[in-house]
Amino acid sequence: MIKLTRLDGEPFVLNADLIRYVERRPDTFITLTNGDRIVVAESMDEVIRRAVEYQQQKHFMPIPHSSPVQRDESISSTAT
Repeated sequence: MIKLTRLDGEPFVLNADLIRYVERRPDTFITLTNGDRIVVAESMDEVIRRAVEYQQQKHFMPIPHSSPVQRDESISSTAT
């Protein structure tokens, strides 16, 4: 998700996975995969930067889960 601003100054959050393409005409138009279009105050370069940063960050977030090693360590530490 990336935070953007509508032309009237209202902030909103957009799922960056839905971006099909971004155009500058002179305002920045974002076309979504479903065909909807959104005009934003940010520059085309800024939208791209935020979308790329979002994609990079979502791949670095670890998935929470407990591994068998962690469970075995906790069992052995309580047994001593």
